Amino acid sequence: MKSILATVAQLIFTFLLYLAVILIMGLALAPSLLFFYHIWLQVANLAITIRMILLGCALAAAFFMYGICLMVIVGLLRIVFKLNLKEGEYHIASAGAAKWAFINALFLLVATTFMDFILLTPLANLFYRLMGARLGKNVQINSKFCADISLLEIGDESVIGGHATVICHSFERNRLILKKVKLGKKVIVGLNSVILPGCEIGDGALIAAGSVLGKNTKVEPRSVYCGVPAESSRERKERYAE
Repeated sequence: MKSILATVAQLIFTFLLYLAVILIMGLALAPSLLFFYHIWLQVANLAITIRMILLGCALAAAFFMYGICLMVIVGLLRIVFKLNLKEGEYHIASAGAAKWAFINALFLLVATTFMDFILLTPLANLFYRLMGARLGKNVQINSKFCADISLLEIGDESVIGGHATVICHSFERNRLILKKVKLGKKVIVGLNSVILPGCEIGDGALIAAGSVLGKNTKVEPRSVYCGVPAESSRERKERYAE
């Protein structure tokens, strides 16, 4: 009986989440649709070839309008309703876990539909800040595979490489565990690497491409970590020397 009730509760939460996404996407699409409709009326009497070219350009511009509006709406929702995550443990059926799911759903909405077009631009940094991340100066973000953004801290001139995964949560024994991830200054997180919750990476450190940095790992400044699980170059030399 309990399992049935849990399933029903999950379905209700899922449909409520879908409803919220529909409303948010609808608000973001409205300015784009108005713009496209205005262009449609303006070019109605033009030759068909010119009309299709102009409408194609208008449709592309409307897509970017949608993306920027979506970023702003999602960011404002996070700020207005103070949707910040806090470190700690939460039961899977708790309000804290539901809040976590909703916040990450908002981020994934932008990541799935628009973020590919803003990576490595100031717009990516702006969106991460709107979602609560603490970013230093000249940070470069080339990945949309991040989660729990309000628990992420990145120092000046650090780089998150393409398709790198940075998450601040784990699930253990029916509990959601949230812990911050902190990157110091001039840190490089390589292509396809994975940074798990609780990690602290010192200034100037390098996480090599494809490496997996385990939970709660403390990386010394200016060190190089590589492998699965990742370990420092000094540790690797010592292990192979034995």
